[in-house]
This record gives sequence, C-alpha cells and structure tokens, in this order.
Amino acid sequence: MRAKRPLKSATKRTPPTRRATKRRRGRVVAKAGGLTVTEVAELTELRQQLERAAAGPSPLRWNANPDDVQRSVAQLVLTLVEFIRKLLERQAIRRMDSGTLTEQEVEDVGRALMQLEGAVRDIAAQFGLQPEDLNLDLGPAGKLL
Repeated sequence: MRAKRPLKSATKRTPPTRRATKRRRGRVVAKAGGLTVTEVAELTELRQQLERAAAGPSPLRWNANPDDVQRSVAQLVLTLVEFIRKLLERQAIRRMDSGTLTEQEVEDVGRALMQLEGAVRDIAAQFGLQPEDLNLDLGPAGKLL
C-alpha cells in the first residue's frame, strides 16, 4: 500500500470573510454562463428606455367608455387609413421617380391622394380629432406615423 501524499501547500487557505465576499460580488459584471459586457450594456440601455417611457405621458389607449366608443373607433380607423395613404403616396413617388407612370397617371394618383387626405381630415373634424390625434404609440417601436 502506498502512503498518502501530503498536501502540496503547507499553508491552509482560510475562507474569505463576509466583507471580502461582498466586495468581490460588487465587482462581478457577469457570472459563469452569463452575460457579456456588451449584453450588460444593452440591458442597461433597455432599462433606461423603459424608465423614460414610464416617466412620460401614458400612451394612447382605446377608450371603452360607451359614450366615447364612436370617437375611439373613428380615431383608430382614420389612423389606419392615414397610414395606408402615406404608404401609397411613397409608392407613387417611387414609381414616378422610376418613370413607370405616365403624366396622366401621375395627375390621377396625385388628385386621388389629395382627395383621400381631405376626406380623412373632414371625418376627423366631425369627431373632434386633430391630425396629430391620428397616430398610434407602438411602445418601444415608436409612433406609427
């Protein structure tokens, strides 16, 4: 039978005191299998964005008040129509720049988009809505329009 070897180090290590443990924990950026420094920075930025959003005015929400349902539905529908109108306008500009529209088509599209914008404004005025009311807050993605 072989004799057991003595420990390599003659001095025994004492476990760290609570104060030393706390000091080390304060300096830890990430634990094993945890986050990289970049991810910690991203999480910090996300936390700051959430705090700014919570501190600001509350986002527009659909009002389920029975007396105000028509106005709320009109606001939602007109916002979506305005969003689609702006998309169509951008598409028309791209097509015009690429030369795929004739002069007559450019005039027709321009006139139709102007009439649609006027109709949206007229309907919004009937419900007491301003043009800036026709927008949705999409949270972290920002405003729709």
